[in-house]
Amino acid sequence: VHFTPDPEIFTETVEFDFEKLNKRVQELAFLNRGLRISITDKREGLEQTKDYHYEGGIASYVQYINENKDVIFENPIYTDGEMDDITVEVAIQYTTGYHETVMSFANNIHTHEGGTHEQGFRTALTRVINDYAKKNKLLKENEDNLTGEDVREGLTAVVSVKVLEPQFEGQTKTKLGNSEVKGITDVIVTEGLKTFFEEHPQDAKKIIEKATMASRAREAARKAVSYTHLTLP
Repeated sequence: VHFTPDPEIFTETVEFDFEKLNKRVQELAFLNRGLRISITDKREGLEQTKDYHYEGGIASYVQYINENKDVIFENPIYTDGEMDDITVEVAIQYTTGYHETVMSFANNIHTHEGGTHEQGFRTALTRVINDYAKKNKLLKENEDNLTGEDVREGLTAVVSVKVLEPQFEGQTKTKLGNSEVKGITDVIVTEGLKTFFEEHPQDAKKIIEKATMASRAREAARKAVSYTHLTLP
C-alpha cells in the first residue's frame, strides 16, 4: 500500500516527523510478535533506516520500558488467551521505584484513556495478589486487603486486546467501551497470574512484599495527617 498526501487536500506543506513515525512503527512491532517492520527516511541529508522485530512481543516492550530501571525480577510475567473471538495479551514487571506505568491497546490503537480491558486487568491483578497473599499467610488474616494502588506501585504493564467490533469512547476516541472485554480480560489474567504465582513463589513473594510496604507507607502517612489534625490548636 502506498500513501502520498494529496496537496489539494493537505493544503499546508506536508512535513513528516520521522521520530514520531519511527516510535509508532516500533510500537507496532512490539504489539505484533514476530512481525518485522522497517522505516526509511529518503530525504536528502536525512537518509536512515530503522528495522524492528521482537520475538518477545509485548514482554519485550515491558523490558524496553524498564531497561534503565531496577527490576525486582528479571523476566516479565506474560499471559495470553482467547475467548469469544477476543484475544488478550498481558505482560507485567515490577521495578523498585514507586511510579506506575500501565499502557493499554485495542487493535493496536493506544487507548490512552484506558477502558474495559484495563479495568479487567486491574481487577484481576488486585484480587489474585490478595488471594495468594492470604492463602500463603504473606498477609495476616486481620490485615486489610491490599488496594489497587498498593499492588500497582512500581508496576510496568502492557495490556493488548484484539476485538472484532471495538467500541471506542471518550473525547479522543481512545477509550475501549466493549463491556464483554472486561470479564474476558479478568478471566485470562486471573488464570495466568495464578499459574505464574504457583510456579514462581519467590517472585510472587517479592511482589507482595512490595505491595505490603506500599500499604504500610500509605497507612502511616494517613495516620500522620490525622495526628497533625488532632494536635493543631
